Amino acid sequence: MLNSYTEPCKLHGMVRGKNRPVWNKSSVRCLRRHLGMTQQQLAQEMGTRQQTVSEWERGLYTPKGTSVKLLSMISEQAGFPYETETYRRAPVEEPESG
Repeated sequence: MLNSYTEPCKLHGMVRGKNRPVWNKSSVRCLRRHLGMTQQQLAQEMGTRQQTVSEWERGLYTPKGTSVKLLSMISEQAGFPYETETYRRAPVEEPESG
């Protein structure tokens, strides 16, 4: 289900928190596009409502608590880079075959 978004997405607005990212409207949208998901699909993956994802992406609210952890876990599983206060998690590189 996890697909790569075809256009690069810059995380200009991602704010660093205490050892975990603070997800904002652009970083949530970039992750969702990286996954190739609709708002509804991401909401289902996270066990929330499509309206909630839409509100995050419009900047009306920011993910908090468990939602931050779930977004981070989904991000790691998809190889989506993000920054925290203590480290920058780079995309996972596939080993070369041959």
